[in-house]
Amino acid sequence: MHTKRLVVAAATVLAAALAAGCSGSAQNAAAPAGQNAPSSAPAGPVTLTYWSWVPNMDKIAAVWNAANPGIKVTISKQAGGDDAAAKFLTAAKAGNPPDLVQAEYQMLPSFVAADAVADITAEVAAAKGEFGEGVWGLVTLGTDAVYALPQDSGPMMLYYRRDLFEKYGIEVPKTWDEYAEAARTVRKKDPRAFLGTFSSKDPGSFVGLAQQAGARWWSISGESWKVAVDDEPTRRVADYWGGLVKEGVVDDQPYFTPEWNKALNDGRLLTWPSAVWGPGVLSSNAPKGKGRWAIAPLPQWNAGENTSGFWGGSSTAVAAKSANRAAAAKFATWLNTDPEALALLVKEGAVYPAATKGGTLLGEAPDYFSNQPDFWRQAAAISATARGFTFGPNVNVTYNAFKDAFDKAVQDRSAFSDAVGRMQEATVADMQKSGFQIAP
Repeated sequence: MHTKRLVVAAATVLAAALAAGCSGSAQNAAAPAGQNAPSSAPAGPVTLTYWSWVPNMDKIAAVWNAANPGIKVTISKQAGGDDAAAKFLTAAKAGNPPDLVQAEYQMLPSFVAADAVADITAEVAAAKGEFGEGVWGLVTLGTDAVYALPQDSGPMMLYYRRDLFEKYGIEVPKTWDEYAEAARTVRKKDPRAFLGTFSSKDPGSFVGLAQQAGARWWSISGESWKVAVDDEPTRRVADYWGGLVKEGVVDDQPYFTPEWNKALNDGRLLTWPSAVWGPGVLSSNAPKGKGRWAIAPLPQWNAGENTSGFWGGSSTAVAAKSANRAAAAKFATWLNTDPEALALLVKEGAVYPAATKGGTLLGEAPDYFSNQPDFWRQAAAISATARGFTFGPNVNVTYNAFKDAFDKAVQDRSAFSDAVGRMQEATVADMQKSGFQIAP
């Protein structure tokens, strides 16, 4: 398959770059012999190691182990984030990786580029129907290779203060134009309050909004990567928020800061376009709002549309150097598709399963949203509309460029679409320096 020839790279450089907070060099190479061939079942009892940061994953693995004595899974708890990614790449280069690794969707192409994870297309083909098209696309590179099974996902929705919407006499916006009008109304009625804020520190949030608009930042064209970080949908999203910030009708306070927390808690921020994991953040950072927030689909770019994007989420990948690929893929499939395993992920791991039927296993609404008993039903419906895109092999460079460019744009009140252009330039320059072939 030509996909492998586009992405194979040196793990040592990538690991060092991730540890430093940016992506590094990579060289194209031919795929190792037999890399894409289906692996056979293990001849005898095997022991697999799984690196994961999901809480209580050892309890979930214990259930598998009791039912599958021939394939024992041991859990090694990881911290997550870039440090975990760098640790895995280093282990892969040294030849002693775990058999399975939890991989954030945006990091998966970097693992593929380092030849650190296996193409498991043959082993997991039957599981494709268990997932929505959007989340399945996050583990597929090009059109012909699957490198992981989706584990949890972060479909985006609009969190809003229902009581304050009633106070200010505004309706839940169904379009982004309506959102802008509601933002103006809030500022007129209460100069201390904002409908929302734009965060220049959180590229993951911006990615989800761009995905909703139809952006596709990376793709494969023949034997080359195509980079379109500055595509029309992304510029549309950028200029929309840049216009609202410049107009002064939304704040520019970054998410997760003490100031942002206080504004949420005090009722001076009325909305947060966020992901399905939002209740945990709100309950910790805005306890006064308990029972006052609600969720709705993201506003749409055109009336009548129904789409969302993803902010966060992770997959279960099999290490390329695992001696027991078939067994590892079997466990990964069970973990992410079996009803018993999905129920355990919800109960023990407190994650939102990526599998379509995972949403049906979530019963009572989060305690913080006791005023919205259909919270999980709505979340499941929204999740079905989410669409993602293929991430590239140097996503950390793109994310760092986002922070630098948008910090400056917010400070200077300059065009946000210019910041997107700088992201594009930084991404392409790094890929060319790393030896990747870029399509025009």
